[in-house]
Amino acid sequence: MSTTRRRLLQGGAALGVAAAIPVGQHVAWGGKDFARADYNPDYPAPPEGEESWMNWSGIQRATPRTIAAPETEEALIDLISSTQSSLRPKGSGHSFTGLVPSEDTIVDLANLSGLKAIDSETGLARFGAGTVLFQAAGALDDHGRAFPNLPDIADQTLAGSCSTATHGTGARLPAMHAQIEAFRLVTASGEVRNVSAASDGDLFAAGKVSLGALGIITEYTLATVPAYNLHRLVAAEPLQQVFDSAEARADENRNFEAYYLPGTGVAATITHNIHDGEITGRPPSEDDELLLGLKDLRDSFGWWPWLRRKIAGAALPGGTVEDVSDASWRLLSTTRPIRFNEMEYHLPRAEGIAALRKVTTMMDRRKQVFFPMEIRFTAPDDAWLSPFNDGPRISIAIHAAVDEPYEYFFSEFEPVFRAHGGRPHWGKLHSLGHDELTGLYPEFESFRELRRSLDPDGRLLNPHLAELFGEAERA
Repeated sequence: MSTTRRRLLQGGAALGVAAAIPVGQHVAWGGKDFARADYNPDYPAPPEGEESWMNWSGIQRATPRTIAAPETEEALIDLISSTQSSLRPKGSGHSFTGLVPSEDTIVDLANLSGLKAIDSETGLARFGAGTVLFQAAGALDDHGRAFPNLPDIADQTLAGSCSTATHGTGARLPAMHAQIEAFRLVTASGEVRNVSAASDGDLFAAGKVSLGALGIITEYTLATVPAYNLHRLVAAEPLQQVFDSAEARADENRNFEAYYLPGTGVAATITHNIHDGEITGRPPSEDDELLLGLKDLRDSFGWWPWLRRKIAGAALPGGTVEDVSDASWRLLSTTRPIRFNEMEYHLPRAEGIAALRKVTTMMDRRKQVFFPMEIRFTAPDDAWLSPFNDGPRISIAIHAAVDEPYEYFFSEFEPVFRAHGGRPHWGKLHSLGHDELTGLYPEFESFRELRRSLDPDGRLLNPHLAELFGEAERA
């Protein structure tokens, strides 16, 4: 959404003079340090001879004995078979939960990547599980094919995206894992399983969203569609207008999502629909400039909500702010250079708007918040651990800057999400364990039993997974 940091702050200076800012409060707020005390951007220092790992935001950290990057599936089998060490696969590090950390062996699948084969008649495409989404989408485009939908962060791997039920937006479009037609799984014993609905229905239903707990997936066969272009419209609108129309617009448009800018009363809406004409391409995004402007506005005027909202109303654009067209994969998914921490819950559609009204009000009361809140829609699927397996859902994601506190996610917002029937995104921050998850997922115990049968010694467990499955972590 096009605006500049300078415009926001110039608006603040002008309105501030007109409003006769109480100097004492303004100075006191300006002296605040918003960083959390434990923030550390550096990798952890490993003991001699060991490795260092942390996730994208730095809140998950480990010093494993080794980070193994097998060149081939055969090398992975040798690694698993030649040692009794605990193993955790890693993707691109975009999960905020503790799915990866291990003090033993972390397995990097980056070498098991790329498009392996594509069937020109069926459109089925076989990829290495470590393929990054933008590489996979680009390779499909070279063959005139595309994914039906994509998550909004392009830097995730296929294995990471599917294993955590990562999703895009679209009321009639399911999450990424719904495109899986088959996968290859190397179990904790080194056995290779070719899995499809026909070969093993239970393992297929469990493995589409596996959390990396059933084995290490090395390949996916995915359904694709003919390549298509999209028309993208971005608009800045009053928040209440978005609340009133969100459900209808989600049903009317192929892709619909909204971002609320806390403390401003303004939301950005984004729609994508099939486009058959000439394409314009998309100019470089100004999203990061807007985000830094919202931070500056918070830093200077967050102490006075009325003034902050007035400045935003005067400086932010209104109505349509972007009207472009391009190939689907170039518009649906992007990189995020500005880092953050995130909690996302998926709520039944019947509960979503009521929860949104509560959460946005709570956000506005938190004067320190500036990071936008994301609202998306997802269609159902049938994977055992899919958050969407019981019907369509509205997803609400809240964010905090990478160096700022986020503990209030758990104390203030998570109870609201849970009260409205929410299920957490497996890769986003949440506090749920075995007892709560068993109540949310009818097949959770079936998944747990299958996991035990494939990995009786718990080689694929770590503290986070042990908490999720109510297991004693491998010693």
